[in-house]
Amino acid sequence: MNVEYINPFIEASQQVFQMVTGVKPSLKKVYIKNSPYPSDSVAVIVGLTGKIRGQVIISLSVDTAKTIASTMMGGMPVEVFDDMAKSAISELGNMIIGNSATILSTRGINVEITPPTLLIGDNIYVSQQMNTICVPLDLGESRSISIDVSIET
Repeated sequence: MNVEYINPFIEASQQVFQMVTGVKPSLKKVYIKNSPYPSDSVAVIVGLTGKIRGQVIISLSVDTAKTIASTMMGGMPVEVFDDMAKSAISELGNMIIGNSATILSTRGINVEITPPTLLIGDNIYVSQQMNTICVPLDLGESRSISIDVSIET
């Protein structure tokens, strides 16, 4: 998979997290995931069409999702991962992938994105026919998020 397709996802995710939370996440070692692979208990899935096709899955724990949703909602406590918190996390995914598509577009790679789909549950496994590159981000305070990019060109 071409690195010029992955870097926009890294760049956009760090920018969006800094804007939303005030903290720029640190990039951990990027690696290839073999299918099937486990996902965290909250997964935002956004499809990609255009010059590159595939999907991006942003996965995180429920606790991390509640913390991020709280920050996105102005610090309002999020005790339960309710509809408002789910909407905030879906929007986070939309922002990250939308910004990634914008960066790709400025580099001559036109991409359309689908509306986000949110999955919640234990023991989620993802099976892909495409190669998947995992972009792990450390958010600090023992919180992390994975951005799994699966594309065919």
